Amino acid sequence: MNSNTNSQNLRLKDKVSLITGAAQGIGLATALKFAHEGAIVIVCDVKQQAVDLAVKQCQAIGVQAMGFVVDVTQREMVDATVKTVHEKFGCIDVLVNNAGITQDARLQKMTLEQFDRVIDVNLRGVFHCAQAVTDIMVAQGSGVILNASSVVGIYGNFGQTNYAATKFGVIGFTKTWSRELGPKGIRVNAIAPGFIETPILSTIPAKVIQEMKDRVPLKRLGQAEDIANVYAFLASDEASYINGTVIEVAGGLTL
Repeated sequence: MNSNTNSQNLRLKDKVSLITGAAQGIGLATALKFAHEGAIVIVCDVKQQAVDLAVKQCQAIGVQAMGFVVDVTQREMVDATVKTVHEKFGCIDVLVNNAGITQDARLQKMTLEQFDRVIDVNLRGVFHCAQAVTDIMVAQGSGVILNASSVVGIYGNFGQTNYAATKFGVIGFTKTWSRELGPKGIRVNAIAPGFIETPILSTIPAKVIQEMKDRVPLKRLGQAEDIANVYAFLASDEASYINGTVIEVAGGLTL
């Protein structure tokens, strides 16, 4: 463990934590935060080079980390990854269902391909990953599943029929699984981020970014670390009585 880190205060020490979409944006920030908290980090994403870099960054913090190229829409890839991780470490303590995409268009303009692709990644992918780890967690008698929703999944958003539907759906997953799995010792929660400063925003004009900031009472965009911090808390024993919740991390955007 990194000598700069006090092992007495590590909230996720040796927790085997599988994070999807972990090579960029919120997922990478979450992987690094979990590493700082002492977790064994399993980086899953679709690009090998990005996965390798994220693993190296986690290892540099002083923890064990492994990387897998995983397309969450491909159940065989998900199952193979979970099997390998379970065989190596003997458990899976935390799943962070972070992987997600957007393909925006107004209802009248949205193609079936745009609709299907977002549903496939953001909804079916979350189902695949959760189902793949659940038997392991039930056998352990413990585990944490954390799902990425969005404020769009609570309030809707112009031009995001597909995305909003998936993020509403993720809340449905969270509420249902927390009921089913709570008696087995497994907690399931979701986070609903607001406007977060990630590479996805790089194509948005400065004027629009400023308008987004103006809508938030805190008058700024969130950082990926703001989301990662909440994931780390929810994954830890400090959140042991939090189950079935959706926590908005949005700077008061929806007030």
